[in-house]
Amino acid sequence: MTKSRAMKAVIYCRVSSQKQVQKGDGLGSQETRCRDFAKLKGYEVAEVFKDEGIYGSMINRPAMQDMLKFLKSHKKQQTHIVIIDDISRLARGLDAHIHLRTAISDAGGKLESPSIEFGEDSDSVLVENLLASVSQHQRQKNAEQTKNRMHARVMNGYWAFNPPVGYKFASVKGHTGRVLVKDKATASIVTEALEGYASGRFESQGEVKRFLESHHHFPRDKSGEVHYQRIQNMLTQVLYAGYINVKKWNISMHPAKHEPLISFATYQAIQERMSGQAKAPARADISDDFPLRGFITCHCCGEPMTACWSKGRTARYPYYYCFTKGCDEFRKSIRKEQVEAEFEELLLELKPSQELFFTAMDMFRDLWNDRQNQNKDDALLLKNELSKIDVRVEQFLDRIVETENLSVISAYEQKIEKLEGQKIILQEKIQNCGRPLADFDETFRTAMEFLSNPHRLWTSDSLEDKRLVCRLVFSEKLPYQRNEGFRTARTALPVTVLQQLKGGEYEMARPAGFEPATPSSGNWCSIP
Repeated sequence: MTKSRAMKAVIYCRVSSQKQVQKGDGLGSQETRCRDFAKLKGYEVAEVFKDEGIYGSMINRPAMQDMLKFLKSHKKQQTHIVIIDDISRLARGLDAHIHLRTAISDAGGKLESPSIEFGEDSDSVLVENLLASVSQHQRQKNAEQTKNRMHARVMNGYWAFNPPVGYKFASVKGHTGRVLVKDKATASIVTEALEGYASGRFESQGEVKRFLESHHHFPRDKSGEVHYQRIQNMLTQVLYAGYINVKKWNISMHPAKHEPLISFATYQAIQERMSGQAKAPARADISDDFPLRGFITCHCCGEPMTACWSKGRTARYPYYYCFTKGCDEFRKSIRKEQVEAEFEELLLELKPSQELFFTAMDMFRDLWNDRQNQNKDDALLLKNELSKIDVRVEQFLDRIVETENLSVISAYEQKIEKLEGQKIILQEKIQNCGRPLADFDETFRTAMEFLSNPHRLWTSDSLEDKRLVCRLVFSEKLPYQRNEGFRTARTALPVTVLQQLKGGEYEMARPAGFEPATPSSGNWCSIP
């Protein structure tokens, strides 16, 4: 038996992506070719080492390190042949190739390949290094071409990176390549979360977190939570508003081809809230047991009241109480049933009569129709405002050309960026002015149902619904006095209007608009 047949070999395979695993140049095809080569040479294959998802420029690779350990452990017994399918499978960079080539030799291995003959003479080393350099050039060229194609696709209005939550890639008729489309499972959740934060429905990022985690099919991290970084990414992602930002390519507010989940005005409102409000964690003490915790305040000191379960002799009892040291009401408890029953009575008092409710509906409907009639005039005003902004942008651009002061240039660029944002909002408004609006009943159905009976939503089993009632009905936190009950509450504007109508402070004599008529017409009036 010849010496070559008695020798043992190991096989090393590498792919840089999952796509290569599934194609002809994947791990399986590399191993097959290397085994055929070993059989031809009479080598006995001892082990196979595979690196998956490892780029050719990387040196520290899991399977490569395992192979080097294996070679070192058997170095004293005999030299192992290390078979690779091609020189590019070892490395696609000259530095990495030389480093790994030396490491394999020091560990007691000898490189062989069906694609190239490795030698120690100067000519063989030259050819080997040239091939490694060519492989490195191909890798760098492929990276450049990929970057250029991605850049061109972004400039055409298509997102070229991983889709954010709420979107997925799909083939769409009329578009080349895959396009972002709404992910039915999560798009509506993302929209509700973003609009809720912009409108103040969610007071903090902690409440957004709680809302997202209430939807079981919304993606979570390994700990089973929606991490704050994901929320931060969602709130700052302009892609949801139909625009593309890629800072590393100096691409800002570039119009995208996909359908947005929110308006740009909503996106701007989110940024304004984030710039003026620090991230607040989701409060663990706000639970289904005490939906009014933090929303009612102590009448004595004005601080928010807290709540807890108190242990009695045979059971546990729920209480609200003030926990502000120095307050006369400090730690004086009030039964949960009493506080929440009085709150429900307060809500029931705000329920308008059927006649009053329909009167209010007529008022809102007239306002709706009046605003529809003003759309053309509004569009003209918005276009004039847009022209003024264009002039200001041009003025700042001229100033940038004229100055060499970097700090001044940066200040002008920030002003231009802000003006460009205002332009986008105006363009959205102009576009909406020309669109046919949905009818009044379709648009206001949910809002009017709530105003007709706020107590109905309070009886929901959802903590979020109960907290929403507090914010929608009342404009500020409710003061509560022990043994006296709730003090005067300030209600939100729609509820206040209904209460004023109920009290006779305003009388509607003509359901035909809201602009004051001339004294001579005498058609309708607002009587204090």
